Amino acid sequence: MTAQICIIDYGMGNIGSVRNAFAALGVSAQVSSAREDMAAAQAIVLPGVGAFGEAMSNLTALDLIGPLHEQVVEQGKPFLGFCLGMQLIAQSSTERGEHTGLGWIPGTVVPVPTGDGLDVPHVGWSDLQFDAGDPAFSRITAESCFYFDHSFTLRTNPDLVIATADYGTPLTAMVRHKNIIATQFHPEKSQRAGLKLLRNFTNIFAAREVA
Repeated sequence: MTAQICIIDYGMGNIGSVRNAFAALGVSAQVSSAREDMAAAQAIVLPGVGAFGEAMSNLTALDLIGPLHEQVVEQGKPFLGFCLGMQLIAQSSTERGEHTGLGWIPGTVVPVPTGDGLDVPHVGWSDLQFDAGDPAFSRITAESCFYFDHSFTLRTNPDLVIATADYGTPLTAMVRHKNIIATQFHPEKSQRAGLKLLRNFTNIFAAREVA
């Protein structure tokens, strides 16, 4: 049976925990880097932990940039990226030099600002200031917290930002652009709130299939 979700395996992160999170929701997810699996799935998930430049090198070496662009940008397949997977959809990053990203949304990835006695990386639980009207936040309350672990943050068009986290200054926590949703936090590590968000994503692409 064709998996509902294709989790992209490019050697950068918590693939097993991501698959387990979807399994807990009863959603079939396949870990793959094959073009045919991306094409057959209803949605694509790009997780990630690590350095931006290494991630882009891996995507290039595995010949994934073209197929991802075809499925997500050209065909409009629902996409969810998180942590490094969110940063990669930007135009560029300044992490350990200058790097070109996938360029699906405007913006660049820069260091998390230091100050106010706050440590970098930003690690731990934070609540969000979010657009409650967005279906990605259905049944998620203002008291919900999500797990972050990052030293770099995405600066992008404010119109694309649907959630921020306060860490001395507002940091981009979640963006949405057409069929693209991406989070800086880790839904798969965010317990009940994270599972609710993943369920909301599956509901979004399921509704697309029905329409």
